[in-house]
Amino acid sequence: MLKSLEGSWCLVLGASSGIGRAICLGLAREGVNVIGVHFDTAARTDEVAALVEEIRGYGVQASFHNTNAAARRSREQILPEIAELTGATGGVRILVHSLAFGTLVPFLSREGWEKPIASRQLEMTLDVMAHSLVYWTQDLTEAGLLRSGSKIYAMTSAGVVQALPSYGAVSAAKSALEAHVRQLACELAPRGIAVNAIRAGVTLTPALQAIPEHAGYVARVAENNPHGRLTRPDDVAEAIALLSRTDSSWISGNTIGVDGAELHAAAGAWGPDGADQRGERQ
Repeated sequence: MLKSLEGSWCLVLGASSGIGRAICLGLAREGVNVIGVHFDTAARTDEVAALVEEIRGYGVQASFHNTNAAARRSREQILPEIAELTGATGGVRILVHSLAFGTLVPFLSREGWEKPIASRQLEMTLDVMAHSLVYWTQDLTEAGLLRSGSKIYAMTSAGVVQALPSYGAVSAAKSALEAHVRQLACELAPRGIAVNAIRAGVTLTPALQAIPEHAGYVARVAENNPHGRLTRPDDVAEAIALLSRTDSSWISGNTIGVDGAELHAAAGAWGPDGADQRGERQ
C-alpha cells in the first residue's frame, strides 16, 4: 500500500549537487524533511545556502552539514542532531548515499599521466564511495534511527560493467558498493529495512564532467539511449520517492536501473528519435 511521505525525514550524503541535490528537492516536494551532508569549499557557500532555502520553501525542515561524510568524526558529530530531529517521527525514513569523490587516475603509467594510481588513492576512493555506506548504516542502526519501513539507497553506475581509461578506481568502488548493498539487505531484512542500489543512467553532473574522457562518452550515450537524451537528476529523484512510499521491505538487495533502457539498447543501434537504425520501430 502506497503512503504519504509527508513529515518523515531523509538523510542525504552528498546533498549539494548533481543527483543528491535533485533528491533533496524531490523529497522536499513530497513533504520530507531533509538532513544533508556535503563537502564543499567556501566558494559554494551561497549556492548551498540557496539550496537550503529552496528546500525550506516547500514547508519542510532542512539541516545541512559541510563536512567529510566518510570521516568517523563527522558521523559522531552529526548523529546526535539526527536523533534529536528525527526521533519523534520514527528516525530516518530514507538514507541516500550519493558520495561522488574519488580518484580518476589510471592503474598503469601512460602518456599524459606522470604516475599510476597509488594505494592511498585507491583506498580513499573505496572508503568514500563504498565503505562509508556500511559505516553510516552501522551507526544509524545502533542508534535506533533506522527502523522497520526505512529505505536505504546507494547511487551506483554503469561503470561497474564498462571501462573508461581513468575510471578504474571508481568502477571498483561502485562494484564494492553494490556488494555492500546486497549484504546489508540480507542483514537488515529481519528489521524490515530495504536496501537497494540505484543505477542511474549517464547523467550530466559535476562528478561526470570531472572524468577526462567524458565528452565523447556522453555524446555516444545520448545518441544510443532509446529516449534520445541522457538521464536527468530529477528522473532519479522521482524513482527514490516512488520506491519509498511503502513500508514493505520486499524490494531489497537489488540494483535498480533508472536509465531509460540505456543499457538495454544495442550500442549504435538507436538514434536520438528513438528509432532503430535498422529501420524498425521498437
